[in-house]
Amino acid sequence: MSVLSRNHFELFGLPVRFEIDTAALDAAYRGVQGAVHPDRHAGGTAADRRVAMQLATHANEAYRTLRDPARRGAYLCALAGVDVEFESNTAMPAQFLMQQIEWREALDDARAARSAAGLQALREGLEEARDALLARLARAIDADGDYVEAAGDLRQMMFLDRFSAEIDDAEERLLEA
Repeated sequence: MSVLSRNHFELFGLPVRFEIDTAALDAAYRGVQGAVHPDRHAGGTAADRRVAMQLATHANEAYRTLRDPARRGAYLCALAGVDVEFESNTAMPAQFLMQQIEWREALDDARAARSAAGLQALREGLEEARDALLARLARAIDADGDYVEAAGDLRQMMFLDRFSAEIDDAEERLLEA
């Protein structure tokens, strides 16, 4: 089987699971990159250099995908034939929507009060929610094989990641002032 046709887990010799050993991923990535890095093929033909570049690009993309939990989850869903529908499906459970409203209000309050402590408390609450969501994703994918549930959780994860970036932005603006 061609290296380019392997799924990301096969490329690094890892089991196809949501929960992965990141140290094993890092070590496998270094091994694959060492073998396919374009510098190792600089003296080869143009075709050899082009293939080495394709292999290195594939390894980099596979590594970035598996290293990031949201991307890894979406990739696993895709392997199972489930489209996460990040752009077209914005349906969320009512409880999560209410939590979003509370977080947004807390962010607005922290910004208005120029409160680093408020932003930190918001970040901590968001990280707790993210950890719980990661545990649900692992259970849905690894234990239950429920990729439809996982897709819904991944859409929530996207919100959390975007909201975390908004907190980062608010913290940066607070530091600049």
